[in-house]
Amino acid sequence: MVVQRVQALAEAGLSYLPSQYIQPPELRPDRHCRAEGAAEAESGSIPVLDLDTSMNPIPHLRRLCSEWGAFHVVNHGVPSRVLEKIKEAGLGFFRSPTEAKLRYACDPGSAATEGYGSRMLSKEEGVLDWRDYFDHHTLPESRRNPSRWPDFPENYRDLVLEYSDSMKVLAQRLLSMISESLNLPHSYIQDAIGEVYQNITISYYSPCPQPELALGLQSHSDMGAITLLIQDDVGGLEVLKDGEWVLAKPLSGAIIVILADQTEILTNGVYRSAVHRAIVNADQARISVATFYDPAKTQKISPALQIVTEQSPLKYSEVLYGDYVSSWYSKGPQGKRNIDALLIQQ
Repeated sequence: MVVQRVQALAEAGLSYLPSQYIQPPELRPDRHCRAEGAAEAESGSIPVLDLDTSMNPIPHLRRLCSEWGAFHVVNHGVPSRVLEKIKEAGLGFFRSPTEAKLRYACDPGSAATEGYGSRMLSKEEGVLDWRDYFDHHTLPESRRNPSRWPDFPENYRDLVLEYSDSMKVLAQRLLSMISESLNLPHSYIQDAIGEVYQNITISYYSPCPQPELALGLQSHSDMGAITLLIQDDVGGLEVLKDGEWVLAKPLSGAIIVILADQTEILTNGVYRSAVHRAIVNADQARISVATFYDPAKTQKISPALQIVTEQSPLKYSEVLYGDYVSSWYSKGPQGKRNIDALLIQQ
């Protein structure tokens, strides 16, 4: 299967969008986004959580997890140098000659394989995202093989390893706080996830000739436990809130937290995974770095029984995470939440 890279199409100077990238009318981006609430309106974006422990962030975290499922965090402890260097490394890779990048091409016939690609799903049908990416398998360490990652620009592999370690620490801290916010033992969600599988995906969104017809990444909720994302100052991430799309306006030094489906299951729906997407523009390329923190495929995930009560009955069936992943990749997101298939009819 020959897969055309989006960046190559963009650099060819097309004045029109190829048909395989045209979204159906009901899924096309709405250029009018809003901010929610007074505090959020002030920043024109999704809300911000300050992790400064002297301010007791738990009550605010509880509200953001139940009402939004996606928010910026500041005072998170990750040096700004680490955030900027990984974005610079990603840009350096995507700005390199095509033949150099293709040395690290992923298998186009398999879903979500490690490497440089453009098509995340293995199925042929369906509208394509206006995006290229590089996916790194970073945890557990037995899964790491830096020889599969670019050796350019300089220190690329070391930067990915440093970033992986920083994101692991922050994800563990956030999941501990989320557990505590529900009066669960601080290690509850971590223990329920088991051995962590971490992927780091650097996405490159080229300028699009008809951005009103395309999406960089179609609407979906993430499969795993939690996603940590950084973006450049171009912006393009949107979060669905109360039926409307809210722009995640770039915030210098912040990291975006996106709750994923397994956390919603573990919290019995008290906290919701965030539906989100990426829009594109005609003038500027955009880069983002998403770190996915997920269970092993052999792990069974079910709601915490401590949260299940007569007033809040069991909402989700137990699921083997590997089955959940297979279902997602066979069907694709389709602009929906695959987690809804696990709802127990009351």
